[in-house]
Amino acid sequence: MPASTAKKPAPPTVLIVDDEPLIRWSLKESLLEAGFSVADAPDGRGALEYFKLDGPAIDAVLLDLRLPDVDGLSLLDRIKLAAPDVPVILMTAFGTPETLEAALTRGASVTVTKPFSVDDMVGLVSRVLHQFES
Repeated sequence: MPASTAKKPAPPTVLIVDDEPLIRWSLKESLLEAGFSVADAPDGRGALEYFKLDGPAIDAVLLDLRLPDVDGLSLLDRIKLAAPDVPVILMTAFGTPETLEAALTRGASVTVTKPFSVDDMVGLVSRVLHQFES
């Protein structure tokens, strides 16, 4: 039987933006194991590099609210301006109800309170991406 010449679609790429190396690492390992492609950044500046014209296509973002160089809501605004159709999951250990509501109003797909289960986050990313494909 001849080998198929059809290319498999590339796995979705998830950008993890968090200043905590352990959180980035654990999310990255779990997402890779689940078949995703993963990019990561420790701060807002690094995250925005992925949204330049020649950067890799980002299909979803896991964004920490508190970053060392920028407010997470401001970064959310900039990501949504650069890539309005990319779902953003906002993660925080410090969110007030008002902050979480503001994130949703400004375009976050969902907010998640830390600490969270890494396995739950992988499932959440899958569900959010599926919703955006529909």
